[in-house]
Amino acid sequence: MNISSLSDRQLRTRINNGLGFRLGSFSICLTSSIFLVHTHIKHLYAKYELLQMDDFFDFHLELFSPSLIRRYFRPQVNFSFDGHVPFKPLPFSQAGAMFEWGLNWCIANHSNQFLIMHAAVVELNGKAFIFPGAPGSGKSTLCAALVCNGWRLLSDEMTLISTENGQIYPVPRPVSLKNQSIEVIQNYSQNAFFTEAIHDTAKGSVAHMRAPDKSVHFADRPVLPAALVFPKYEKNASTQLTSLSKGKAALRAAEDCFNYSVLGAQGFETLCSLVDECDCYEFKYSCLDEALTLFAELAD
Repeated sequence: MNISSLSDRQLRTRINNGLGFRLGSFSICLTSSIFLVHTHIKHLYAKYELLQMDDFFDFHLELFSPSLIRRYFRPQVNFSFDGHVPFKPLPFSQAGAMFEWGLNWCIANHSNQFLIMHAAVVELNGKAFIFPGAPGSGKSTLCAALVCNGWRLLSDEMTLISTENGQIYPVPRPVSLKNQSIEVIQNYSQNAFFTEAIHDTAKGSVAHMRAPDKSVHFADRPVLPAALVFPKYEKNASTQLTSLSKGKAALRAAEDCFNYSVLGAQGFETLCSLVDECDCYEFKYSCLDEALTLFAELAD
């Protein structure tokens, strides 16, 4: 059974008391009485597998108003992980986004069975392409466009590389799009589902694109890495893919890893193995159509 098998009333009851669901390698228990959270889960997590409340959960999460007053006067929302509140509250309208950001934090800080890279990762023909990048690099826009054109989404935020076997483990979740990228991808795919944009967040305007059902269905299937691509969007730039040496690629990738120093020698060995398995590139682009054609050819 998945979340879509619940009626609206059943879903509200479940989330009010604790909704368990599977997310790739992780099991999540989410509790919230906030209607915006219910709506976020209904529209973006419908195809995720339901779990029973007596199952083991990696993360117990709750979103709630910080006080009774804050439910009505300048309403706010708090995020807690196993009873710990790691962030300051946000405006109530950002409840769905706070769930996504909080879950990012949980995975990044409590999943050291993986080397975790701040990177989008997609797969086609059994080949995973990793796109590390800072905000503004265009990685999420590129990721969303590829996913809308048949690539499997593993993640638009974090690449999870097993320290045991070097495989990449999926954690397919809604793709977070910001500012101009929202309209670009909405115009690019008429079939994808998007939440309404939330404005005036710390990241500007934010909207989420639902992960394709196929990507969610195959969330238990890891894949081997094939390419490590450092993208950079530049307005009016010509499409340019440039080979990058293994040494430079490793140094740059290490800077994008959340837990590289925490893992020590194990992190170094995992990263070196990843780079050895990958073709490494720098990629500059402004035209998504040209980018899609190029990467389809590389994955062929």
